[in-house]
Amino acid sequence: MVLKATEHPMPRSNQAPLKRVILTLARCKEFPEGSREYGYEFIAPLDVNDRIDVSAWKQKRADCVVRHFAAGHDDITGMLIHKPGGREHVQWVFDYDVSSSDDDEAGFLFGSHRFRPGEYVSVRGTDGKLTTYAVTSIEVLG
Repeated sequence: MVLKATEHPMPRSNQAPLKRVILTLARCKEFPEGSREYGYEFIAPLDVNDRIDVSAWKQKRADCVVRHFAAGHDDITGMLIHKPGGREHVQWVFDYDVSSSDDDEAGFLFGSHRFRPGEYVSVRGTDGKLTTYAVTSIEVLG
């Protein structure tokens, strides 16, 4: 399943375009080579420095969806949400049920991280465990 953002007119030059970001499990004890069968696919507006653009997100939040995939499990879909607080007073979370925060998975320093292929990011799961993922690909959406 590939996530799709709703159609938008071409972005203005000063507006961050929506991009599809694929994160896959980085090397770890259980997977010494990492795994493309575990990860996230999400849509977010990334600025010219490849950081999530909060202003653009506010305008396009309905398009900022996430899909969590894991081998042997059904995909889980939700939204990329910006919450106040956390480090740098910015917290980005993957929210799968708006009526509860128990299912939220927080991106570690997503507010300042650059999303570029080959970079690494971490996500804190609902179990509190921080897991590292590789940025596998970035695709500009039309």
